[in-house]
Amino acid sequence: MPILPALGDSVRKREAMKKITSFVGGTSGAWRILSMETVAGEPLSLATHLDILDSNLSENFSGNWQLRGSRSYERYTNHEEHEQLIQKSPPLGRPEANSAALIPIQKTDLWWQLSQDERRKIFEEESHHIEIGMAYLPAIARRLYHSKDLGEPFDFLTWFEFDSKDKLAFDKLLKELRQSKEWTYVQREIDIRLVRS
Repeated sequence: MPILPALGDSVRKREAMKKITSFVGGTSGAWRILSMETVAGEPLSLATHLDILDSNLSENFSGNWQLRGSRSYERYTNHEEHEQLIQKSPPLGRPEANSAALIPIQKTDLWWQLSQDERRKIFEEESHHIEIGMAYLPAIARRLYHSKDLGEPFDFLTWFEFDSKDKLAFDKLLKELRQSKEWTYVQREIDIRLVRS
């Protein structure tokens, strides 16, 4: 059992604040934005580039928008799935991974009113989220950032890196996930595609 879920909300938030990553959309950055598709809900303002900073910029940033998230414990994986993810997941920043996607997601209030075990059942037993994702490893590297505890407009920021030759595989991965029961609980989603500047 992870330590953080047993702690109070204020302690979890303080821990999360220590390791915040900021995704800043603007006119400069390490990644050039190819497209910004609003899949559900309100769009983000347009930007041409994205920078990823390991810091909490808060109000002190130069850009069109800023999305913040923190790496955290895995909320819905069991021990076996966790071990498989560690073994199969490639690192971020591979030279051949010249393409990326940032997909911020906000889920409905109904999702958050469910208990942890109810969410796990929808997430994996019914939607096979982890199983689907593992089928695309190691070609597609991913990292999940949690934003809900930070009071951000999105609950999660999902970051993916892959070789441009794997774009069709990435599109297939997204299609499978978006057809699952879990996605009926998504109320806002932006699909931002990028290439290295």
